This record gives sequence, C-alpha cells and structure tokens, in this order.
Amino acid sequence: MSQSSYELKAEAREQVGKGSARAVRRNGKVPAVIYGDKQPPLAIALSYKEIYYKIHGGAFLTTVATIDVDGKKIQVLPKDYQLDPVKDFPMHVDFLRVSKNTQVNVNVPVRFINEEKSPGIKRGGTLNVVRHEVEFHCPANSIPDFITVDLEGSEIGDSIHISAVELPAGVKPVIADRDFTIATIAGTAAAKSEAGEEAAAAAPASEGQ
Repeated sequence: MSQSSYELKAEAREQVGKGSARAVRRNGKVPAVIYGDKQPPLAIALSYKEIYYKIHGGAFLTTVATIDVDGKKIQVLPKDYQLDPVKDFPMHVDFLRVSKNTQVNVNVPVRFINEEKSPGIKRGGTLNVVRHEVEFHCPANSIPDFITVDLEGSEIGDSIHISAVELPAGVKPVIADRDFTIATIAGTAAAKSEAGEEAAAAAPASEGQ
C-alpha cells in the first residue's frame, strides 16, 4: 500500500474563472479545486514548484495528500490535472476530499515479475501487455502502489486474467462482469513451431500409457 503521503501548503481563492486562474499563474502558482464529501468546492492556489514535482514524480493520482489551506488541513486524493500541451507546465488540479470511509476508483499500474521463469518467454515468446493499468474500487487510504502479475510457469499462448492476481483486501476491479485479460504470452512463428513439435512428440507417449 502507498505510504508516501505528503503535505502541500495552499491559499484560498475568493475569485474563480479563467481570468482568476490566469492571474494565479502569473503569480507563479497553480489554481486548483477541492471538492466532494458533500461540501462546497474550495478554490485554492498551490506552489508551482511543489505541484510540478509531485505530478512528474509518479503515483500522483494514487497517493492521498494533506493540503494546508491557510492553517486548515484537508485530506485529499488528486483526481485530475491539466498540463500545458507544449511545455508540460501544470495548469490546474482537481482534488477529492477523502476520509477513512471514502471509497474511490483509481487506475493502478501493473508490475510483472519472474519473466526469467517463464518457459514461454525462454522459448522466444514475448510478453504482450493488454493492460498497463487496471481500474480498481478501493478505500482511499488503502490504494495499492501497483498490482503484481507473476509470470512463473507461463507458456506461449497463455493468457493472464485478473482472477490470477492476488489483490489486497478491499480492492476490487471496477470491471466486475468478466474475467478480463491483463497480458498474454505471444510466440514467434519459430517458437510456436517448436512448441507444436514438443506437443506432438509428447502425444504418442501419453497415448501409449
């Protein structure tokens, strides 16, 4: 689970709209909004430098943060952000208020392990990643940093489905109506031919038993 919570200092903004947002940016800050938890939206201004490094540092949208707004501390989860299409400067951030009971939908990265223990990959097959991220429904304070897919024993032609992944307690896929594929082990023509020959060679032996 993510343990890298952090705190940001912010100033409340009385004015909103495009003109106000441009003024905030001219002053070297980033406009943002905190919403949710059945409370009115709160417009704030964040340090440009702090938010830039958080966004580009990774795991921004899966890490709960505390925002100190003029002395009042609010727990939030970043939900969305806008970057300048040319320079990647942060332009705006949306935060969701969270509490210990808040459930959220988040996209969690997939990590693959034990490629060296996959007979299919050793034979020349390749890992074909269908989903680099999976959307989960989970408690806001228990968002996984990633989910792990173990490739040990996987053969050419195998598909790894979400049911094969061990998930933390309380973490459930948003897609619940099917056992969707995360990755497959695809083979080259030569690797498939070799696998077919091995299967053919093993068949008579098994038939004779």
